[in-house]
Amino acid sequence: MTAPTTPLPGTLSPAELLYSDLDQEIAASRKMLQRVPDDRKDWKPHTKSMSLDRLATHLAELPKFAMGILTDDELDFVKNPYKGEKVSSNAERIALFDSRAAAMKQVVQGLTWTDVARTWTIRAGSQVFIQDTKAKLFRTMGLSHMAHHRAQLSVYLRQLEIAVPGMYGPSADEM
Repeated sequence: MTAPTTPLPGTLSPAELLYSDLDQEIAASRKMLQRVPDDRKDWKPHTKSMSLDRLATHLAELPKFAMGILTDDELDFVKNPYKGEKVSSNAERIALFDSRAAAMKQVVQGLTWTDVARTWTIRAGSQVFIQDTKAKLFRTMGLSHMAHHRAQLSVYLRQLEIAVPGMYGPSADEM
């Protein structure tokens, strides 16, 4: 029998084992945000959809939300109602994303296994919506949440005839 060629999970940090794709996900979100035009802020593909401005800004806000999963024990919307950020330009939105993503990355790099095993709860007063480990919820409510909104944003851009950047390889616009 030969020895494993990669370190055993117990020797890796949470950042190395669980979130080794963090830089790639941050870069993919930033690439998508860079394509958002300033002159179509109110555009939406359907009356039930968010506006282009709201969706793109929500994506830019998400690293702070994701970081809160790791640094707080809960988010209670009764005590802390959601107030979306207001930005005046896409350059401002990208700066917001960059600062929040850098702070989130710093927190992830310092995580211990004890940290990610703790529970995080999202609630509105006594009504609990989600409760699970920080490790799982950072992935689903943080990183996968960003990927979800990137995908929505790609549809908006496609409908506006704006070239869509590739996320995990080249897009049709880059071929």
